[in-house]
Amino acid sequence: MLRTDTPVTVHRKDYTPPAFAIEHVDLVFELDPQRTVVTSTLRFARRQAGAPLVLAGEALELLGVSVDGQPLADYRQDDGGLTLNGLPEQGTLQIVSACQPEANTTLSGLYVSNGNFFTQCEAEGFRRITYFLDRPDVMATYRVTLRADKAAYPVLLSNGNLIGEQELDGGRHEAVWEDPFPKPSYLFAIVAGKLQCIEQRITTGSGKEKLLQVWVEPQDLDKTQHAMDSLIHAIRWDEQRFGLELDLDRFMIVAVGDFNMGAMENKGLNIFNTKYVLANAATATDTDFFNIESVVGHEYFHNWTGNRVTCRDWFQLSLKEGLTVFRDQEFSADMMAQQGADDGSARAVKRIEDVRVLRQVQFPEDAGPMAHPVRPDSYEEINNFYTVTVYEKGAEVVRMYQTLLGRDGFRKGMDLYFQRHDGQAVTCDDFLAAMADANGRDLTQFGRWYSQAGTPVVGVHTDWDADQGRLTLTLTQQCPKVGIETQPGTPEKQPFHIPFALGLIGEDGKDLPLQLDGEAAAGDTTRVLNFTEARQTFRFVNLPKGPRAPLPSLLRNFSAPVIVDVDYSDDELTFLLAHDSDPFNRWEAGQRLATRALLKLVADVQAGRELELDHALIGAFRSVLTDTSLSPAFREQALMLPAEAYLAERMGVADPAAIHRARQFMRAGLARTLQSDWLGAYETSATTGPYRPDAESAGKRALRNLALGYLVEVGDDAMYALAGEQYQQADNMTDRFAALTALVNSFAPGREAALADFYQRFEHDPLVVDKWFSLQGMQRGEVGPHAGKRTIDTVRALMQHPAFTLRNPNRARALIFSFCSGNPAQFHAEDGSGYEFWAEQVLALDAINPQVAARLARALDRWQKYTLPLRDRMRAALERVAAADKLSRDVREIVGKALSA
Repeated sequence: MLRTDTPVTVHRKDYTPPAFAIEHVDLVFELDPQRTVVTSTLRFARRQAGAPLVLAGEALELLGVSVDGQPLADYRQDDGGLTLNGLPEQGTLQIVSACQPEANTTLSGLYVSNGNFFTQCEAEGFRRITYFLDRPDVMATYRVTLRADKAAYPVLLSNGNLIGEQELDGGRHEAVWEDPFPKPSYLFAIVAGKLQCIEQRITTGSGKEKLLQVWVEPQDLDKTQHAMDSLIHAIRWDEQRFGLELDLDRFMIVAVGDFNMGAMENKGLNIFNTKYVLANAATATDTDFFNIESVVGHEYFHNWTGNRVTCRDWFQLSLKEGLTVFRDQEFSADMMAQQGADDGSARAVKRIEDVRVLRQVQFPEDAGPMAHPVRPDSYEEINNFYTVTVYEKGAEVVRMYQTLLGRDGFRKGMDLYFQRHDGQAVTCDDFLAAMADANGRDLTQFGRWYSQAGTPVVGVHTDWDADQGRLTLTLTQQCPKVGIETQPGTPEKQPFHIPFALGLIGEDGKDLPLQLDGEAAAGDTTRVLNFTEARQTFRFVNLPKGPRAPLPSLLRNFSAPVIVDVDYSDDELTFLLAHDSDPFNRWEAGQRLATRALLKLVADVQAGRELELDHALIGAFRSVLTDTSLSPAFREQALMLPAEAYLAERMGVADPAAIHRARQFMRAGLARTLQSDWLGAYETSATTGPYRPDAESAGKRALRNLALGYLVEVGDDAMYALAGEQYQQADNMTDRFAALTALVNSFAPGREAALADFYQRFEHDPLVVDKWFSLQGMQRGEVGPHAGKRTIDTVRALMQHPAFTLRNPNRARALIFSFCSGNPAQFHAEDGSGYEFWAEQVLALDAINPQVAARLARALDRWQKYTLPLRDRMRAALERVAAADKLSRDVREIVGKALSA
């Protein structure tokens, strides 16, 4: 069922508390895939005199309504729900309704996957299960009774603690669950089916015993240990870092193959996409193992930041998501540091990975038609605001609190936040107030990060007084209006409070102690400046005198989500790459060098000039590649070229074909020029012994496989043979899939045979088959008007493959999203074939699963960024989708905002 009603814009300023409180919910499910009957008994209390009780409901069959045991006649039912009039001040409301789980392709509410029942209620899925005040500020305790055929559904799970089980007549059985903690309806969950679990008992820091379970389909039981280990690590870390302990007697994770999201933090019963649970050496890569640990941590951390303290309304989504992303980033960084070689770079590698995502995905969103603040002011469809701005930029906002207040100060703020708000639905302002009050700081201006969209650009100017040893640093900030801010009448943007971390590096490559004018003595070598004005000057004194100014190392550890506009010379960047003590900025210097060289090559491609590889860049790459004092993981990050999507954002008008040609020219040139060095790195980075997914081993494999990817660019048979040998002999998925990727993207003679072999080996493992589809969706093809081998042809052929289905979000993302969002040169083919394909798939998916369709629709929301022939064809594709007879609210909002930009 598509929600195709007239769009209504919901505004944060219009928030009003609910007219009724729901204190307790008693639910009885008679589970049947064709028609599940739900009896909902609600204990309510009036909060607003004279108001009706308006309950949300979608795709439900109403069977009966009664109040305090008597049938209610004074109600009105419509497509949006149920309005009840004349209710007493308090009482018990019972509603009997039915839904059709097997027909629910939206995967929101109660649905069936591979014969088992699952739920997904965030953001507004509970209203597809029963009529309810389906909003996050309505918190109630729940008691849930599940009844089903025992042979078909032997396992019956819900939130909280299992308080009763019994056999029923006719081969049915019953389980009763009770959750003692008040929660909003979006955290409700049930699971029923043929599942098995591994379990482990642990003792918390306070001495309480807890039961942990990971539930999967029986054939996947051998792929669950890493998820269990990750859960235990997350529980221990949260106890140690934030003093937060698991509160329920048991904690359960359940894996399902059909899921719109990565995972969901339902109280005590987390439901996960199988992608973020199942892993063993043969089927999962190092990245999969890492992502499982991160996502398991993320969902567990929600137990406090999201569940015990939740959002007042959906505008406050970053209150839980931004905060919890920050927590999972810190957790992952600590795990990497514990598992890796302790050279100080492990945490930097994690930071680099996070910033790559921010720059490649969030910065473009911040500059496009869907740009919105971390706390949006309005929306038409809330599912469209589960964005990288809310999550990743929201995490950067939380990180800035820690940067400004220090780790201890941030912990004090967290403690006060829970002390004040445990068991409540609150706002981002409440979190800011806790941080400010716990530390005696005025953070009023900092609050602009929640209300203003866009990415600030920080200009940097330095003035060196050689005789006085004094460096004057002038910072400017500006942030243009974007997205909804461009509408007439919106106020002018005000300066942000930017924590700007920097250091100064002397001629000898060492950090200098920093003393600001007016301070009594020099302090640390890294200083966090409180940059709060449109233009602000900082003067550093008592520096070594001489003609050469200290070299600033700017925005260390990426201390704020901004763009730094500074005119480093190539020599200065090379110096920073060699000497900066901040690992992130050392990586950043290399990225700036590579980006500058790549953009010059792009300009040469466009002008028809002969392409030449920058010799300084070759030297910089060689120095990093051969510097064994650097960890393999860090070298792999430093030697990765900026992505084509990132380069497109750096251009005034993006030209995907020219970007691709320039980047491939650089890759091939670096491969040939540094071939012996790549071979050396390949050989010395081999791991020995059984496969281990720890950070140190993964770092070695990452560098080795990056080297292999460069080596096959040389294009000779020996290098193809090297990749083929690795593919055949690999004892783990990381090395096997890296070799397959190298063969496919280098047009190696054995690529088709390797693809066929890979599918034959793993055709019964859905997650590995997803990798096979994804690789082919992102594979390199020929570019230009006379291109022979086009990826779009491969993708269309694969859609006819027996293993492909649009109904499974993972499979759709693996092939369609990989092509449309992960293969810019092929997707943006000049003939518009990629856009025609996009429009077809958005419409096909919208009829099945609007949430997935809306995410695919985002692939064209930056259409005005591109060269004119592409721009016109993208607009035509957007108009085709917008003109469709039936279009969900989800897709209509995305396409409408793109076209009106």
